[in-house]
Amino acid sequence: MKHLVEPIKNKSQILQIENFLKCRNKRDRMIWVLGVNSGLRISDIISLNVSDVLNRTHIEIFEKKTGKHKKFLINKKLKLALNSYIKERNPNEPLFLGKRGKRINRCQVYRFINLACKNVGIGVNVGTHTMRKSFGYHHYQQFKDAVILQKIFNHSNQKITLRYLGIEQDEIDVSYKNFEL
Repeated sequence: MKHLVEPIKNKSQILQIENFLKCRNKRDRMIWVLGVNSGLRISDIISLNVSDVLNRTHIEIFEKKTGKHKKFLINKKLKLALNSYIKERNPNEPLFLGKRGKRINRCQVYRFINLACKNVGIGVNVGTHTMRKSFGYHHYQQFKDAVILQKIFNHSNQKITLRYLGIEQDEIDVSYKNFEL
């Protein structure tokens, strides 16, 4: 059976990962902060260039997977992190460089996310998609709006969005827990 990647449902664990990465590598921390604050797929994150975020209020892309246009506001936390990260960087270079001066790849991101999660004691199945799912899970918990999340994720319907985030099962579990005859 395939192990599905899960969101990190505990906000303090998300911050623990960020702090672990901050001490280890500023690039990895920036990828994490961008991922959990945007809901972008890793393929879209690693495709960004410095010019895509330099002096911008929004990030605009065409999603690699769907080819659909996506535009979203850079929130305050993300803006501060990006401004610090890109200080004195060439606008024409990739936003996230590997050791050899080339674009970082998804395998490298997968490795540092798994390492960070192990180091902070997270036991769920994690991968690069954990950032996107964690964004979605916490967005839903804060706003309870599956319609807007469906639009953010470019899903074809709300049911897909809720199942994707594991919300359906959580809600079913709560209903069973609180039900008695």
